[in-house]
Amino acid sequence: MRTPHHPHRAAALPVLLSAGLLLTACGTDGDADEAGAEQSDASAVAVNEPIVTTYDGGLYLLDGETLEVIEDLDLEGFNRLNPAGDERHVFVSTSEGFQVLDAAGAELTDTVFAADTPGHVVRHAGRTVLFADGTGEVTAFDTDALGDGVPEDLDVYTTEEAHHGVAVELGNGELLVTLGDEEERVGAVVLDEDREEIARSEECPGVHGETTAEGEAVVIGCQDGVLVYQDGAFTKADSEDDYGRIGNQAGSDDSPIVLGDYKTDPDAELERPEQVALVDTSDASMTLVELPSSYTFRSLGRGPEGEALVLGTDGALHVIDPETAEITDSIALMDAWEEPLEWQSPRPALFVRGGTAYVTDTATDQVHAVDLSSGEVTGSVTLEETPNELSGVAH
Repeated sequence: MRTPHHPHRAAALPVLLSAGLLLTACGTDGDADEAGAEQSDASAVAVNEPIVTTYDGGLYLLDGETLEVIEDLDLEGFNRLNPAGDERHVFVSTSEGFQVLDAAGAELTDTVFAADTPGHVVRHAGRTVLFADGTGEVTAFDTDALGDGVPEDLDVYTTEEAHHGVAVELGNGELLVTLGDEEERVGAVVLDEDREEIARSEECPGVHGETTAEGEAVVIGCQDGVLVYQDGAFTKADSEDDYGRIGNQAGSDDSPIVLGDYKTDPDAELERPEQVALVDTSDASMTLVELPSSYTFRSLGRGPEGEALVLGTDGALHVIDPETAEITDSIALMDAWEEPLEWQSPRPALFVRGGTAYVTDTATDQVHAVDLSSGEVTGSVTLEETPNELSGVAH
């Protein structure tokens, strides 16, 4: 086992930038030269293939190839992570908004997209979309623009009512946005490039989560199945049960089939499901797969060939063939564990990038790297603090 490197801890002092208005300052030639030097320093790569995990009080930045801890950043509070969509940045959802982490440069920048209750971050077709649950504000921009600093061209749209929602921008400029308010969420609407409504469905009670599949099919989870939007129209894929909730999904551009969680008890304080759903977006059909254990919302992923991955509470990473709905492999990684009642509490998490699955073991404070082609654990590291959220940059 590798011994982690323990560098200094750097505190972050964020500067808030409104998502609707960004200001640039004028300066002298000397200022410009200094800024250019700083930009050059910032563009240096300090972390290869960055992996990021939160803990109570900060963030660890790990080298994705060696799992060495390169930087340990102070950041108070419960913080969430999302890839920004490029090879350098990760968004950290803090109490102030979406803060930009330069993961490759090992720096938590002072750039924050101010947001009341920052929620989902969606990357698709070269665009990144941020959704603020507290206001319903949707902010979209070119993903590559983050590499040049704060994006100058922001596309901002606000939903009619604030809610815990999500938005996806398609390659043709269409914007899918969920419908709801503080009391209920009912479906989704699609807007054209001029932000005029072109499609709507209110047949998705309790709408939650999204993913995309082959052919730009967008899938939104419901309490009784999923909504599929493709080629200008919505289709409903119904659950086998009256209450068959799908709230977290994992899609792949290499497969028309989407992996989703599947819960059937609306009255449970915490349901520990032992089935997952495979939704074929080509015909809106659903197949349920029985697992040898339960799993959590941090357990779902997709492999490089579109294989469905589920990290079980039995300590194994289960590999499912989405075409046959059969478990083809179960890779033992840790002892059995139980999901905690509080969703913010640490529990094993899965992050997949390319042919490598990264998995946290909260009982041992470890992070493992798994080669999905061989099923071999290629590296492990033991952290000083218990890991919680797990993410990284995109390829």
